Formats: sequence, C-alpha cells, structure tokens
Amino acid sequence: MIMEAPHTEPAEQLPPDDVAAIDELGRTYQAFRQELAKVIIGQDEVIEKLAISLFARGHALLMGVPGLAKTLLVSSVAETFDLSFNRIQFTPDLMPADITGTDIIQESGAGGRREFEFVRGPVFSNIVLADEINRAPAKTQSAMLEAMQENKVTVLGHTYTLQPPFFVLATQNPIEQEGTYPLPEAQLDRFMFLIEVDYPSAGEEKRIARETTGSGRQALNHLLDGEKVMAYQKLVRRVPVPEHLYDYAVSMVRKTRPGQPESPQWIKDTVGWGAGPRAVQYLILGAKSRAALRGAYMASIEDIEAIAPAVLTHRVITNFAAESQGMTSKKIVERLIKEMREE
Repeated sequence: MIMEAPHTEPAEQLPPDDVAAIDELGRTYQAFRQELAKVIIGQDEVIEKLAISLFARGHALLMGVPGLAKTLLVSSVAETFDLSFNRIQFTPDLMPADITGTDIIQESGAGGRREFEFVRGPVFSNIVLADEINRAPAKTQSAMLEAMQENKVTVLGHTYTLQPPFFVLATQNPIEQEGTYPLPEAQLDRFMFLIEVDYPSAGEEKRIARETTGSGRQALNHLLDGEKVMAYQKLVRRVPVPEHLYDYAVSMVRKTRPGQPESPQWIKDTVGWGAGPRAVQYLILGAKSRAALRGAYMASIEDIEAIAPAVLTHRVITNFAAESQGMTSKKIVERLIKEMREE
C-alpha cells in the first residue's frame, strides 16, 4: 500500500503530546497490519477501513460472498487488540433475547427464595460479529439498534451499559436467496461504513492455497488493550479539520438529496432518497481517523474522497429510473466524487 506523506505544516495546531501520540498510532497501525498479515492474505483496503471505523468509534457492515475470511478477519482484529469477541449467527428463528440476554429464575441461598437474575447475551462484548445479519427478521435485527446507537441494552425495563470500546461488525450476503430480510434504512444508517469484500487476486488465492493448507496458523501478538484503544479514539477526535473540509463534506452529502436545489439534475433523476446528517459526521470522523492512522496531523480532502464511497453507498437509495439504466448507488457516489473533484 502506498502511504501518503504526512501533512507536516499544520502540526503546530496540535499540542506536542498529541503529535507524539499520532506518530505512535501510525506505528501501531503498521504493526497491526503486519500481525493480521500472518493470517489474512490480501484485503488491504478492507483492513484499513476496519481500522478507520474502529478508531472513529463507528460500526461497519461487510458485504461479500461466503468464504472470504470475514469471520477470521474480525476474530483476528479482536485478538490483536486484546478485546473480547463474540459471534452471533443470525438465522430466521433467532430471537431478540438470544442477542441481548434475558432474566431467568434462580434459587438463592436464603431459604430457597427464587429471584430473577439477568444472564447477559453475546452482545455484551467489545467486538460483536453479527454474521449474516439479513437472515433474521426485523424484530431480531432491531435488538441491535439500541446497542449500536446508545451502547446500552434494555431488557424488561432494566437498562444495562455495554463495556467500551464497543464495535459491531455485521456481514451481509449479497446473493439474493430465500429467507433473507433486507436491512431497513434506519438500521443501515447506524453503520459508519459499508465495506465491500471482493474475491482475492490470482496471486493471493495461490498464497491462500499454499499457506492455509499446512500447519496451524500463527499466534497473534496483543498490541492494544481496551484502555489504549479508547485513548486513541479520543485522540482521533482531536485531529484538526480545516473549515473548507466541513463545507466540502456538507456539500457532498447535500448533493445526494434529490430535493435540494444544489443537487445535480442526474441525481434528481436517479436517486429516491439521499444521505442524512449522520453521513456528514462520519465523513469528518472517518477523515480524521484515516489521517491519524497514516501519520498526518490534519485531515484532508483526499481523506474524505477515500472514505466517501464506504460512507455514502448504503445511504443513497436509487429509484426505478436508476435501476432501469443500470445505475447503482455505488456508481452514483463514484460519479459524484469525480464531479466534485473536477469542480
């Protein structure tokens, strides 16, 4: 991967301690990539976007066919960061209580008295893999909404706080099959990134065949604990953003909305619903996180352009006219970025 040269000129806008911390984060990120390379072959862009969303305190939705090591990637990230990890396999018969946990009757030691005791579900973890989330009905999917937005779980009127850092990584199979339930727009909006996981190249696939059919995989070193991850998440939010970058992010998001006067005519013709204000927040946070991971001391337009497809694609809803022309949300976002770059 080609790394951008750090933007050294605005370093004076950060305290010296933050400058040193960003340098340390950049080194840690490179060590993190090297650790994952022990078990994950290729997928450099996927790994970078996962790291960006993690340090930006966002959640991610992975889109890819089965067998692309998505589960292994997530569990390896948790192992490298020394964080707790749980996997939830979403199925049509999965119930909300299977995710959040539930109260059960337990007999106490005082005279055989029975009391309710809350048994925590798999959502109580630092990293949660919601595997094939679109295979469960809306009622079950909704059990994740409060956890993702508020870092809390409410069961039978009692609220339980999830231990930070908390990161939900969901996978979705793009192949249309029976027994799948498309994610509603409100839940899609909770995910910072939509990350597309593609097939490996021929060379990578040969390496996979050679290196994964021999002896057991290498153990991964623990690079960060939960406290350090949260410290870096706070650091990312302190990365400076020039004023024109806020204008650029707002302009990009507003152009995706067909009802806005600044929206291009071709978007008005092909888009039924555009991105909301949360997209602007994630563009800025993602740009900050990407800059810090690359050792830069200020976010840039290049950072926004690099993450914009992952932020906007699942937030731009096409209409029938777009479908009839073969225009997808991904193509619309790519064209919008290109036009804004040429302005």
